[in-house]
Amino acid sequence: MKKLIYALSFCAMFLTITPAADAKGNKEAKEELTAEQKVRLSEIESRVSEIKSMDFSELSNAEMKEVKTELKEMKAEARQLGGGVYLSIGAILVIILLLILLT
Repeated sequence: MKKLIYALSFCAMFLTITPAADAKGNKEAKEELTAEQKVRLSEIESRVSEIKSMDFSELSNAEMKEVKTELKEMKAEARQLGGGVYLSIGAILVIILLLILLT
């Protein structure tokens, strides 16, 4: 019975917090990827596969640095285009604490 009460209070907490956050103007509609974004992501994937198939023993240090920076830029761009779900450290701690308390 105690676990049920904890679970219901946990659910009630998230039901009250989420609508309040939306009412404050934090509405971020999840948009579908446009055709241009899909094409760019496929270009990034193909370039990364090309880089993985390269023989790095033939490259100089300067060329290696260029490849490394190119990969970093493509990773950042792919993250920006792809979106994703991110959990804050506080949310992870709350989930872990609830799992410990409810077991």
